[in-house]
Amino acid sequence: MAAKASLESKILDVAFGYFLKKGYRKTTMEEIAKELGMSKKTLYNYYPGKIELLSASFEKLKTKLTAKTEAILDNRYISYPLKLKSTLSIVATHLAPISPELFEDLKVMAPEIWEDLRNYINESAYLRFQKLIEEGVELGLIKPNLNVSLVVMMYAAAVQSLLDPNYRSQFPTILQRGLDIPASDIYDQAISIIYEGILTEEARNEFANASS
Repeated sequence: MAAKASLESKILDVAFGYFLKKGYRKTTMEEIAKELGMSKKTLYNYYPGKIELLSASFEKLKTKLTAKTEAILDNRYISYPLKLKSTLSIVATHLAPISPELFEDLKVMAPEIWEDLRNYINESAYLRFQKLIEEGVELGLIKPNLNVSLVVMMYAAAVQSLLDPNYRSQFPTILQRGLDIPASDIYDQAISIIYEGILTEEARNEFANASS
């Protein structure tokens, strides 16, 4: 039983790697099977189709992300600025590799999975950010006059827009080239620009130290 679970986990890791690299549309069961050193028939015994592989891959991602963020949020021994930075970094690390192309494939070819993933991101990322910011206000580490919903939406809008090729295409070519950086860097810098501006001076210093 343990061996089967281990093999299923490996299959999902390989499949997800292809989805991230090539998108859903261009990934084939044949190349996944070849990478795993098994026949397509054997692969189909574990997952009856590519859509099932995609769904299971994202379920694994969500489980991993939830476990890591909850471990940070539930830790009473981590200072608030470090908790904020760590939570955002974990989310960025797991979501940044998902390319705009894969998101587009999901919308068109796997709308149910896309909707489920979007709902998960809203709940696991944005609503958790909201709770963290409210906690920071209560602790006196975030400016009390800020509209919490606005702060969360600004972060969400910034990240989603910057990762959307259609949005970026509206800008002059020189600006688009200037943003030719890894998606993880876009998340990280958006975090720094937005959140360092809402923290009090004391918390901002600790946040900066946590980022260095």
